[in-house]
Amino acid sequence: MNPVAVVGRFAPSPTGDLHFGSLVAAVGSYLEAKSAGGIWLLRIEDIDPPREVEGSAGRIIDDLNRLGMVADGPVLYQSSRLKAYQDAADLLLEKGLAYPCACSRKDLPESGVYPGTCRSGIPTGKTPRSIRFIVDDVPCVFNDKLQGLVSESPADTCGDFIIKRADGLFAYQLAVVVDDHFQGVTQVVRGADLLDSSCRQICLQHALGFNLPDYMHLPLVVSEDGKKLGKRTRTDPVKHQEPVAAVGQALQFLGQNPPQGLSLDALWNWALEHWDSDAIPRFRTILPDSALSSALHRT
Repeated sequence: MNPVAVVGRFAPSPTGDLHFGSLVAAVGSYLEAKSAGGIWLLRIEDIDPPREVEGSAGRIIDDLNRLGMVADGPVLYQSSRLKAYQDAADLLLEKGLAYPCACSRKDLPESGVYPGTCRSGIPTGKTPRSIRFIVDDVPCVFNDKLQGLVSESPADTCGDFIIKRADGLFAYQLAVVVDDHFQGVTQVVRGADLLDSSCRQICLQHALGFNLPDYMHLPLVVSEDGKKLGKRTRTDPVKHQEPVAAVGQALQFLGQNPPQGLSLDALWNWALEHWDSDAIPRFRTILPDSALSSALHRT
């Protein structure tokens, strides 16, 4: 555990180069931690090899460094943490809070909510495929710094959820909880597309006896057609941007109003001194294609 009072982190998956949506999350998490006198850590969530793009982890790190965001410690790779995830899964099994499951995706009802088919045992003639965590009927309630009070009943929205997949890979929900605890993370700042994951992670945190971090879910960057900007869209990667323009555009998206004509170091100094999380818009913001194109090709 890290003794620093405030520990933030940015945890990208190496499924492509850093794009503008991820840059917004990186800048938000960096400033929320550093403006409070804390540290900022970087974790590469490389536990899903079929989705990973060769070399993208290194390019993401290089882009962050080029843009002025250097982690306060060694980069943590989830691929080096498989034993820790297995230990956590084993503990949940031992405590009766998880169970082997023989069901496949085709066995799910149309609602997608798992009905607990294997909770009391594997049906005759079937073999275990995955491990599921047991959710109860108690609503999960937490206060998100930006989105406000969030209440969800995982039993109604997802049911018992997978923590180790049928292909032997560990699920994001388990890995992120184990690693946030391991790194002593006290605040999780990320995109609002992950807001729905928070209650599942909070359930796991309680079950494993971990402290809960503070959460802040930033608005998503979407294009004019309403689609989230991401690695699988036509969005140009941040590597094509000039650093001051890239960071300045991210700050503007986050409701900050940096002055023009600053060097990169001066821009970061200004941002750290003037960071105002109350100015961040709560909901997804449309970045017009013309503005996106202008920002991403500015050199």
